[in-house]
Amino acid sequence: MAEDEAVDPIRPEFPTSRVKKIMKLDKDINKVNSEAVFLVSCSANLFLRFLAERTAEVAAEKKKKTVKLDHLRTAVKRHRPTSDFLLDSLPIPAESTQSVARSATDRDRSRPVADKSAPAGTRRIDHFFRKPENEAPIQINDA
Repeated sequence: MAEDEAVDPIRPEFPTSRVKKIMKLDKDINKVNSEAVFLVSCSANLFLRFLAERTAEVAAEKKKKTVKLDHLRTAVKRHRPTSDFLLDSLPIPAESTQSVARSATDRDRSRPVADKSAPAGTRRIDHFFRKPENEAPIQINDA
């Protein structure tokens, strides 16, 4: 019965070519298998979904409608495995920088996010995940 049902192929939400490029940034990796790229892409999607849900829960607990860095830090601290590797990478919110950031944010609200410039020497992460028009989705066939 289950064999007769049509199964929709699982498609990763992140462009596989970008995920492959990110994986190859590690100098120890020479070749990347397509199944490995698929699994890393799906794993990243699940992790980001989990992190977003936990962060939204923290914001809702604090009766806030806008998710902020503080909410993300709290969500990461509550989940031990995530805290072990991610907490050190998150920026530390400081009182003095928050007041400066608020005034800059008020000026920049009229501009779209894509127009905001990144600090020198950095690139926006969304450029990694922009899917090229000519890239076809990966389909896994059970043979």
